[in-house]
Amino acid sequence: MMGRFIVAVSGGVDSVVLLDKLSQEHAKDALIVAHFDHGIRPDSAADAEFVRGLAEKYGLAFETKREELGPDASEELARNRRYEFLRTVAKKYEAVIVTAHHADDVIETIAINLIRGTGWRGLAVLGSPDIDRPLLAMTKGEIIEYARQNTLEWHEDSTNQNTKYLRNDVRQKLVGLDADTKELLRLYRQRQVALKQMIDAETATYMQTDQHSRYLLTHVPDAVACELLRAILIKETGQGLTRPQLERMLLAVKTYPSGKVYDVDSSHILQFTCTNFVVATRAEVVS
Repeated sequence: MMGRFIVAVSGGVDSVVLLDKLSQEHAKDALIVAHFDHGIRPDSAADAEFVRGLAEKYGLAFETKREELGPDASEELARNRRYEFLRTVAKKYEAVIVTAHHADDVIETIAINLIRGTGWRGLAVLGSPDIDRPLLAMTKGEIIEYARQNTLEWHEDSTNQNTKYLRNDVRQKLVGLDADTKELLRLYRQRQVALKQMIDAETATYMQTDQHSRYLLTHVPDAVACELLRAILIKETGQGLTRPQLERMLLAVKTYPSGKVYDVDSSHILQFTCTNFVVATRAEVVS
C-alpha cells in the first residue's frame, strides 16, 4: 500500500494489531488514526481515550467523533454511522480507509448475509473498493498470538458476548466450524467478489437515464432483472435491498398498472407509466 491511510481503530485487539503492523510499514505522516464512538456503551468514552493514547504512542495524527446512538441502536445503524465518519475523514486527507477485518470476519459476515436473504451477494463480502483490509488472510487466533508476542494492549468491547447482537450470536455458533469449511468459504468469497465487480460494471451501463424500461425487466431472466433493480436503487437511493425485497419489487414492475405506486421504503417510491418507471421521493410526489 502507498499513499495516506485512515486506520480505523476501535481499541480492540484486531485494530490494535493492524495499527502496529502499519506503523512498521509506513512513515508517520502516512497514517491517521480514526476512532468513532457510537455512544452505545457507558464505557465507550474510555475506548476513545485509549485509542487517543495509542495515536500519541505511535506519533500519529488522530481523528475522532462521538455520537449518542444509545444502547438500543441497531448494528446496521452503528456500522453505517461509523463508515460515514471514516469516509468523511478519508475525504479530508485524500486517503484510503484501512480496517482490521480478518479471515473469521469473512465467515461471520457470509453467515449473517445468508440469514438476511442477500442471495449470491451474501458471499461477496468485505469487498468495497475504497477500503483496504490487509488482515483478511489472518485468523482471529493468529491476531491474538501476534498481539501477545508483541506485548500489545487492547480493550475488550463489553458487548462482545451479548447475543442480542446478531454478529455475536453467529460468532458463537460458528466456533465449531472446521478449518477446511472456513477455507472453502474464503475461496468462494474471493470468486464472488470478482464476479460482483464484473456484474456491477455491466449493470452500470444501464444507468444512463432516470426512466427505466418495464419491458426490459419483464423479458430478461428474473435474476438479471433483480440485479438491474438493485443497481437502480443504489444509484437513486444509496441503498440496496435483500433478494426477497427485490423479487417483490420486480413483481410490481411486471404487474402494476400505470399510475400506481410501489413503496420502496419510508422515503422512496416507484412511479409507473405503461412502459417505464422512475424512482421518486415522497416529497417529490407531494410537490
